Amino acid sequence: FFIYIAICATLVLAAGIFSGLTLGLLSFDITHLQVVIQGGSERDCKRAQNILPLVSRHHLLLVTLLLSNAAVCEALPLFLDDLVSEYVAIAISVTAVLFFGEVIPQALCSKHGLAIGSFFTPFVWLMIILLFPIAWPLSKLLDCILGENHSAFFRRSELGAFVQMHGDDSTGNEEPLSSHEIDIIRGALELNDKVAADAMQPLECVFCLPFDERLSLNVMEAILDRGHSRIPVYRDSPTQMQHFILTKRLIKYRPEDGTPISEVPKHRLNRVDRDLPLYDLLNEFKNG
Repeated sequence: FFIYIAICATLVLAAGIFSGLTLGLLSFDITHLQVVIQGGSERDCKRAQNILPLVSRHHLLLVTLLLSNAAVCEALPLFLDDLVSEYVAIAISVTAVLFFGEVIPQALCSKHGLAIGSFFTPFVWLMIILLFPIAWPLSKLLDCILGENHSAFFRRSELGAFVQMHGDDSTGNEEPLSSHEIDIIRGALELNDKVAADAMQPLECVFCLPFDERLSLNVMEAILDRGHSRIPVYRDSPTQMQHFILTKRLIKYRPEDGTPISEVPKHRLNRVDRDLPLYDLLNEFKNG
């Protein structure tokens, strides 16, 4: 009697493990695990490294867990029949599997999938070895029908929206990204789709200085307020800009000296096509 009770309890526990692992392990994709390995904590990194070889064999893992779960669920009523009547055995089997073999394990594994999945990795490998003659052909059939690649990669627009979700108004438990960080990340993602014309400013909005202007206190403050790394300069009118000065080189000039801009080292303005990609334009700026 007690042996049958122990067997039934073991089967219910096994059903819970297989059900929870099915949800917990298969909810991960290779991309997510690689992100955790490269940027997660040391503990999560080790857990992800344990799980990655399993998840990379997606269909083999799926078939193994489903076969194992189906086997223990079918075996449970057979042992209960020797303890109680047939109808009572069915009722107990359904109730036990539902709560202890489905609801509770899946609730735990959905929240702690990384930790639980890593802990049971050796056990899952054992089941894969035991069921390999059946699971492997079925997994290969699924590979042929559905394909092997189950990684999730985001488009640039989707990645930008994903970053936006991690802003200051996000509901996650981790520290959110500031609006400034989000602007920088999204701006970098959008550079690939933008050209020089998208970053152009109307001439009347361009901050520039005449050749005969002096570096007085007011001029230096205006340059500082603008925050530009380069200031265009012109001779007769703003439409005739041909040179620029580097703001960082103005640090050696004193406002009280009133040094003329004509005496400041200047660089010739580069002219670019309006359709030049912003990435290429940014590289030109980096080169000076």
